Amino acid sequence: VADRQEGIGVCGWILISLSFFLVLITFPISIWACIKVIREYERAVVFRLGRILSKKAKGPGLILILPCTDTFIKVDLRTVTCNIPPQEILTKDAVTTRVDGVVYYRIHSAVSAVANVTDVHSATFLLAQTTLRNVLGTQSLAQLLAGREEIAHSIQAILDSATEQWGIKVARVEIKDVRIPVAMQRAMAAEAEAAREARAKIVAAEGEMNASKALKQASMVLAESPAGLQLRYLQTLTTLAAENNSTIVFPLPIDILESFGQKNRGG
Repeated sequence: VADRQEGIGVCGWILISLSFFLVLITFPISIWACIKVIREYERAVVFRLGRILSKKAKGPGLILILPCTDTFIKVDLRTVTCNIPPQEILTKDAVTTRVDGVVYYRIHSAVSAVANVTDVHSATFLLAQTTLRNVLGTQSLAQLLAGREEIAHSIQAILDSATEQWGIKVARVEIKDVRIPVAMQRAMAAEAEAAREARAKIVAAEGEMNASKALKQASMVLAESPAGLQLRYLQTLTTLAAENNSTIVFPLPIDILESFGQKNRGG
């Protein structure tokens, strides 16, 4: 809307005067045509002889208009849900995907929404589709799958800046679903499975290494204390007896046999 409003001219004032006169001579019947009710979530942009009556929309509540010279357009200020259908997108790493999303926006300036764009909802919908394709086309598949929230914030900032002159405030953008080809899904699943197997082998190898180090330390401790080995035998027998007490094979320590052999030679 232009900042400077030109006059309506002599003819305009004559028409407005005739309209007032018509309302007066037909009062009170004409009052029903002059009074309009605007709901709480609506605003009315009033045109007088084709010009916007004021830079601010009227409402809510009762408003008065002249039946012959005034017209008005109601604008809904509630949040609108714009469902973006699936878009064919070629990512940065040349992978074809289908992405859909949702845009939540509302009109914060009824005058701008009426005067600056023909169909504000259709324009916002088409702009959201174009912005979604442009932004996602600069991302790789891994970035698209892992950074949905950051991409949604980027799309919201671009839409909010572009629709400011239309009187639109973009409240939220959500990416609902990312669909990739079946062959790519299988390749990604095979890659993830191979990565998990590699990690499992690394963990098993680290466990074997830690176990060998622990056994080495245990053998060094037992070598320093021969009686400790016999206590270990007894502990093993206790464990076997608690689990399976039918038959127990008692491992006789070699140290005992050596002690018996030394006594026989000495005798």
